[in-house]
Amino acid sequence: MSAAVSFGFRVVLLLVWPTLASAHNGPPFPIIENKKVGPCRVALWTHPDVGTGAFYVFVEPATVPDDLKIKIGVQPVTGRLPEKFYEAERVKSRGQAQYNAVADFDRQELWRVRLVIQSSEGGGEATAQVEVTPPGFGRWDLLLYLSPFLMVAFLWLYGISRMKRRKNARLRDGAETAIAPQAAGHAKPSN
Repeated sequence: MSAAVSFGFRVVLLLVWPTLASAHNGPPFPIIENKKVGPCRVALWTHPDVGTGAFYVFVEPATVPDDLKIKIGVQPVTGRLPEKFYEAERVKSRGQAQYNAVADFDRQELWRVRLVIQSSEGGGEATAQVEVTPPGFGRWDLLLYLSPFLMVAFLWLYGISRMKRRKNARLRDGAETAIAPQAAGHAKPSN
């Protein structure tokens, strides 16, 4: 039974341990692909969650000017808020130039996203729309998605322990039946 306790302790530890990851309802997805914007050919991927949304701009390596500046502008399609811009920072990436930006989203709705590129070689813009997703249940998502697997593990452990008890009971009964005639034979005086 100590294996079950150890397993349970590990599960509880995983649920309680603070994580750096925020809610995640799927992988990032492209909203602009292989588009010429100013002097560059770009792709814009996003992971828009209520609260914080991530944007990833991929620029073909042969076309990246040294002074390239990228901004991401977001605004609800309804126009209830003014457009707000976020600077994208260059990150090291293999094979491509990559710029990342983080934007704030206050509510689940359709948002207009504007990619603005500026450099000495020229500038340009591209727009797209994206549906911002709800943030999920946070840490409780893990428990929700893990629960079917925990149930199967519990049933498996229960089945194994039940089989072990039955086997031990059969061995005990077999030993008792084998010992009983011998014990009875020793108790009777021989003629």
